[in-house]
Amino acid sequence: MVTGMRSTLAVLVCTALAAFTVTAATARTTTDTSAAIRTAKWGANVKLTFRATAVEITANGIPNHARQSQYALPDGGAGVPGPTTAHAAADPTKPQHYDFTITTHPAKAAARTSTSLGSIGVMISGAVLFNPYEGDGTTVAVKSNFTVKDASGKSVAFLDSCNGHPTPMGEYHYHALPTCITARVDKPNGPSHLIGVAFDGFPIYGDRAIDGTKVHPGDLDRCNGITSPTPEFPHGIYHYVLLNTKDSRSSIRCFTGTAVSAPR
Repeated sequence: MVTGMRSTLAVLVCTALAAFTVTAATARTTTDTSAAIRTAKWGANVKLTFRATAVEITANGIPNHARQSQYALPDGGAGVPGPTTAHAAADPTKPQHYDFTITTHPAKAAARTSTSLGSIGVMISGAVLFNPYEGDGTTVAVKSNFTVKDASGKSVAFLDSCNGHPTPMGEYHYHALPTCITARVDKPNGPSHLIGVAFDGFPIYGDRAIDGTKVHPGDLDRCNGITSPTPEFPHGIYHYVLLNTKDSRSSIRCFTGTAVSAPR
């Protein structure tokens, strides 16, 4: 009888420990980001509405920082523009009607998924983030930046100093670290603060670690993500890092979590 009771007790203890292990593992991979999102320095053109486990973000897409008066835009029929297939034109940026619902309890998925062309996250400026590539899915925008001359002979860039530009239809977006944003929210040589949210719910940061040092590309996974402390999450969180680099590491190339389609 005693032996049977001990065996039963051992099974119960092992079952409880197994359940605790699963729960603990889940806790480590799921974090409530609502407080950090709520206190981030969002532009006046952004509205946040919090639900039980998600946030609805509405914005007009026009960044709350300066833009170029002109951009190098593709000629008609040009796929990926270059110096010989683009022209200088007035900034075509126009209001968008963004309405994104993003989880505030992001969790790592069983497998990573590649980011598509178009919006993959929303930034605190009210504009959106694109992956590193242009329309062909292979040309890296920041690597292929170029200038053309306007009617007065002035050089006009394809990408501006914020690593962003508008599509010909007027949707302004970033392909790399938006320095116009980090200049407003980060102190010189200080840590990066939250500057956006990817569509899988994981936060987006600039290129400085909690101690103010530059994040090395080699420390990031293939999605440009890392688990480390940030000012908003001193105990650590998985987050994406945007780099001010001239290669495909400039933006998010894949989602670590499950991304929700971007409603418009």
